[in-house]
Amino acid sequence: MILSVDDFGRHLLKQNGRVGFPLIMRLFPFALIALLAAAVARAEPPALLQAAVKNYAADAERWAYTQTVISKDRKGEIEEEIVVRNDPSQPFEVQWTPIKINGKEPTEHQIEKYRKEHDKRRKSRRALGELLDLDKATVVEETATTVTYEVPLSKNDNQRLPPEKFRVTARVNKERQAFENVGVRLRESMRMALILKLKSGEADMDFTVVDPQFAPPIAALRADGEGSILFVKVGGNYAATRTDFKRVKPYSERFTVKLAPLQFLDF
Repeated sequence: MILSVDDFGRHLLKQNGRVGFPLIMRLFPFALIALLAAAVARAEPPALLQAAVKNYAADAERWAYTQTVISKDRKGEIEEEIVVRNDPSQPFEVQWTPIKINGKEPTEHQIEKYRKEHDKRRKSRRALGELLDLDKATVVEETATTVTYEVPLSKNDNQRLPPEKFRVTARVNKERQAFENVGVRLRESMRMALILKLKSGEADMDFTVVDPQFAPPIAALRADGEGSILFVKVGGNYAATRTDFKRVKPYSERFTVKLAPLQFLDF
């Protein structure tokens, strides 16, 4: 679910601090993916960055894969582990199928619930990418093989990822014209709702070459955060890995009216 900063605070307060805080971790994965998705429609970014976005968008929905997501609390104890299979060649409503939930085979009810929640998050996340101002990206580091850009966030009507609070970077491989990493860092502590304070937070999305003929897909994502609720420390981390990649023909190609680029890309 993509929410405003205050929305996240309210959702966290509906749960206890230990279990609720990992929800913050999901802010970063969703933000990274949605920001990257909307980059396809932005105006005239740096040529290399533009090529990386175009190449990624062309292949992102042509990979089926198995995804393992592990959420931990601030003590490092596992709170949730979910293994799912994503197959873009299947009808939209059944593309995501849980295989294991906390080590057990899911029931039909759990599978249906997961799919409904996933679809709800996907639909609520479309506009987030509009916050990424790709055309104003600047080079912050360059090596013989890569260029790293800082990509500013728009200030207009932005309550989700305030640009003065978050820094977004993207590292692009020169030869492949493809992403290697996209990251988000919290610049300074910020208050969410009235009694929740996020003190630190960062996330990294890594891309891996599966087949040299195609742009690297997302293979791993990590997010960490720490904060406090009424002066009680809370925190946690979120890690998602994708394996068992297989090339498929997207179900969306069966329709005359094409879906928006990366519309169904999700963690």
